[in-house]
Formats: sequence, C-alpha cells, structure tokens
Amino acid sequence: LACSWQVDETYVKVKGKWVYLYRAIDKAGNTIDFYLSTTRNTNAAKRFLTKALNSIPIYAKPKTINTDKNPAYGKAINELKLAGKCPPDLEHRQVKYLNNLIESDHSMLKRLINPTLGFKSMKTAFATIKGFEIMRMFKKGRFDLWKYDKGIFGEINLITHNLLAI
Repeated sequence: LACSWQVDETYVKVKGKWVYLYRAIDKAGNTIDFYLSTTRNTNAAKRFLTKALNSIPIYAKPKTINTDKNPAYGKAINELKLAGKCPPDLEHRQVKYLNNLIESDHSMLKRLINPTLGFKSMKTAFATIKGFEIMRMFKKGRFDLWKYDKGIFGEINLITHNLLAI
C-alpha cells in the first residue's frame, strides 16, 4: 500500500505576519498532515516530515516524496534516513511538475483561509486549518465508509481513528 507523497509549503498570515504552512498529500489528493512554522529551513522541514511520518501506520509509509527545488527537503530527508525515522530506500524527487496536485490543493485551501483575514495566534490558525482539512476530506470522500457504520459507534470510530490522526 506504499505510495508517493507530494510535499510543499505555502504562506498564511498569523498576527499580521506570514508563516509557513507545510502540507503533504498522497497521490490520490488525500491530506497526510500539515504543520505551521515561522521558519522555512531544514529544521522546519525535518519537524514536519517527522510529524507526517509518525502520523501514519508503518505499512502506509511512502516510497517516494516529491518536493519543489527547496534544498531544505533533501537535507531533512537525508537526516531522517540517517536517524532511521524513514525508510532507507525512500526516493526523493525534486521535479518541478510533479507537485502540480499539491499546488492546486493549496489554492483550494487558500480559498477557505483568505476570508478569515489572517489568524490571531498559531493555536487558532492550527485549529481552523485542521477543521478546514477535515471538511475537505469529507468532500473528497475519504470518510465514505463512516456512513455505513451504526449510530454513535460510527461517530466514535471516525473520531478515534481518523480525525485524531491529523
């Protein structure tokens, strides 16, 4: 079940300043994880990738990660390989056009974020973006199986197994 990820960052406004919103999606367009950071460097990329890799089961680890030409991703992936936190055979591809899916996914998320006129704190930004991502997952059909569970047990299953993983 291994797949490829597309990883990229975009900007959002928090307390009147631009911060980086790191995001990862799989090849089907499903959001893997996101991370807010005030910096765009190797340490931030490493923290994000560690968070994303830890949020999924071992069998779902990616075989390839596609990024833009930002050199921080290459350094972060190499450091994670050396630390044993990602598969040693993970392929990192830095090809401009392989990230088109995440770039268009950013624009859809930005359409939801822009009317907020920025966030007051990193905490509210994280909570709001998490809500946006969950609602977008519903729209993409990621939780269709939830509809077939029975009553309250289906809701509990949805919350404990899916929403808390983000």
